[in-house]
Amino acid sequence: MTDVELPFRATTEQACQWLTRQTGTPWTLALLIENGLIPYVWLDYDIDNAAMFGEANGGYAAPIFFEADTRRLAAGSENVHITITKDAYSIVTELKPPGITRALYELRFLKKDVQRLAGKLKKESELQPVIIEVATESKDGINKEQVLIAFSSLVKIDLEQALASGGGIFGDDGARVKSSAKRAKNKTVWNPVTLALGLNDVYRVPMSHLKRAFNAHDFLDAWVVDWNRTLTLLGK
Repeated sequence: MTDVELPFRATTEQACQWLTRQTGTPWTLALLIENGLIPYVWLDYDIDNAAMFGEANGGYAAPIFFEADTRRLAAGSENVHITITKDAYSIVTELKPPGITRALYELRFLKKDVQRLAGKLKKESELQPVIIEVATESKDGINKEQVLIAFSSLVKIDLEQALASGGGIFGDDGARVKSSAKRAKNKTVWNPVTLALGLNDVYRVPMSHLKRAFNAHDFLDAWVVDWNRTLTLLGK
């Protein structure tokens, strides 16, 4: 199966078949979600929820990322139930009870997300075994804007304020790269792997949400190998 055969918004079956061809192993909806892929459903304009749609009066593709909603899907639910999603402007929105229910066949996965996952899996399979040595501080990291894009929606605290408060969030310098602290404030960077582990440990952000974050943002691609290696060492 070639890339051309994978539509812009692929059904669960199309995404699984394409990944099976690429990886040589069978795929299921549960595996897609476990590997951080975000499913979407198309929502037609609803005047009762007009604020969600804004100027998207024809409707929009709503992401399913809330852990309770994705866990239900991965467990083999007979339908799609959404309680929290993002509106047409990508702002996280809690739906009025009981939420929105759709049929499983309406699930879609973005072509670019499926292809990115296949590329990462290929890179990981080509990695040669390495001897893990005592970790040395990275000279690089991600900047404040990237930290907020990747992680702010996962925590209830004001993450921007936490980054600006001096410490590295998790005591001492924490996730902040020490060498960057000597520069101007706008040049400070953070190690996303250390930061993600701290968010899990201190603020109980689920690992499944953090895994999705590493799969969803191009600026975290360079850190995926370190992230996966760390999870393996921790038995996660």
